[in-house]
Amino acid sequence: MITATDQTNSKGYLLDLVIYIAIMFLIRETSIPNTHYLVTGFLYSGTTLIAATWLMKRRGVTWKSIGLRRPKDIPKTVLIAGGLFITIIAMLLVFNVIQDFFSIVKESDEAAKGTIKGYTISNGDYAYVFSIIIFVWIQSALEELLERAFLITWLERLFSNLRFKTALAIIIQACIWGFRHSYDFSERSVSVALIGIIMGIAYVKFGRNLWPVIIAHCAMNTMSLI
Repeated sequence: MITATDQTNSKGYLLDLVIYIAIMFLIRETSIPNTHYLVTGFLYSGTTLIAATWLMKRRGVTWKSIGLRRPKDIPKTVLIAGGLFITIIAMLLVFNVIQDFFSIVKESDEAAKGTIKGYTISNGDYAYVFSIIIFVWIQSALEELLERAFLITWLERLFSNLRFKTALAIIIQACIWGFRHSYDFSERSVSVALIGIIMGIAYVKFGRNLWPVIIAHCAMNTMSLI
């Protein structure tokens, strides 16, 4: 039976999500000419991080309580991250084979141009890659904080009266993440969404500690750049 308190709480978390998602997408419409993509990336992530932190503080939630805490077993955490990385690579290979045969979705603009997040892969400028890698890792960690920890937690609370709330939260956050990377239904948005589902499952399954997914995410972006 759904009580009046449950309905009030759900409405509160729905309002939080509307505010958060509106800020997430509206800030990305801000155009800053002649600005490095890492600067704009930190602007986007930093703004949504502030919004998420504010919403969490209003409800007495901390980043530590939803995953940003020291892992109990560091070697095991690294091992899990490695397995997660391999799983994602395998999933992408399978998806690419299926996409090549059936052309389920259109090719993304980034893939057509040979770029990832604004960087031309084919130019071989590895000195440049290593000069920015630490910033790419920080950005990767911020995405895991926001997409996995915050969104999944808030979506679960929104759907708290449903038995399958966690599965629904994982799927929705993955779809938002995929769309945010491409703003269309394309090869890139679908592949990113699939990664988001795997990351979301790993976050929940392995004790809601963010470090395995952060490490795997950093490894993926490092491989993409190199």
